[in-house]
Amino acid sequence: MSSALTDLCRYPIVQAPMAGGASGPQLAAAVADAGGLGFLAAGYKTVDGMYNEIKQLRRLTGGPFGVNLFMPQPALADPSAVEVYRHQLAGEAAWYETPLGDPDGCGDDGYEAKVAILLEDPVPVVSFTFGCPTRNTLDAFAKAGTYTIVTVTSAEEAQAAQWAGADAVCVQGVEAGGHQSTHRDDPQADHTGTGLLTLVTQVRETVQIPIVATGGLMRGSQIAAVLAAGADAAQLGTAFLICPESGAHLLHKQALTNPLFVRTELTRAFSGRPARGLVNRFVREHGPYAPAAYPQVHYLTTGLRQAAAKAGDAQGMALWAGQGHRMARELPVGELIELLIDELEAARTALSMRSPR
Repeated sequence: MSSALTDLCRYPIVQAPMAGGASGPQLAAAVADAGGLGFLAAGYKTVDGMYNEIKQLRRLTGGPFGVNLFMPQPALADPSAVEVYRHQLAGEAAWYETPLGDPDGCGDDGYEAKVAILLEDPVPVVSFTFGCPTRNTLDAFAKAGTYTIVTVTSAEEAQAAQWAGADAVCVQGVEAGGHQSTHRDDPQADHTGTGLLTLVTQVRETVQIPIVATGGLMRGSQIAAVLAAGADAAQLGTAFLICPESGAHLLHKQALTNPLFVRTELTRAFSGRPARGLVNRFVREHGPYAPAAYPQVHYLTTGLRQAAAKAGDAQGMALWAGQGHRMARELPVGELIELLIDELEAARTALSMRSPR
């Protein structure tokens, strides 16, 4: 690992910031205490909500942690397409007896206010999703002593992040659960993402800054593989989703290993942006018709998703999951990280024994 990342955590394991409630203070604290880098997800939270979680996390651990921010999104959605989708979801609203949300919610997720708070009261790490901050913003975090990571899905995005002054990039393969963190949402590029090992290699040959690799990683042997490919650390999301410290809904946790859910798929059904989740009824019925309209569709479906969870109906929930979800292990965070490190060392030993002398 690079010296900067080594200073942050004992092991090359980062807990992915999973917006929607999974990545709360309890999970981040458990990861930090176990030697990894824990993360809070500030996406979809108010400024006060984010800051209260930071204060709670600081009470739980003295270990390292990060906060993830969503970049503001340009207003590119076609209002007529959103309205057509609203009509399509009318049956869902009737079924769950809940109104559809207002698609014209906050498009910037309170970004500037959250940046201001994090500069006033710095945290060890801040990462960014759905784009790259300006050089001025990244320079301000550097002056505050905060390590910055920009999530990327291509070598070109990684190069842009390096030019802007990011300390590191989080390279996200198409296998990753949740939203694809493309810097520009292009519907023509749907289902054309690059696998993690190929992408890490491409980025390693393009930039000189450290790489955190993420996407479908569930075993220590996979961590060994991305480290061998040029990554400095591995970020895991779905692997931690099922842990007792995770704030994910119980139905979501159970679905990860439920044989009823056999595969994942990238879908715009719940948010209007490509995101990988377990294929359920909602994805099958609405995914093919969902417009490229983020965050409008997210706000439109928020009430439906909440009502489905309240009704105990996993078929109407956004069950974000990476391609390796069936390998999830229901262990406390400390035990999971210890097992991952054992597997990592075993893989490294096996590789060294096979290497020609």
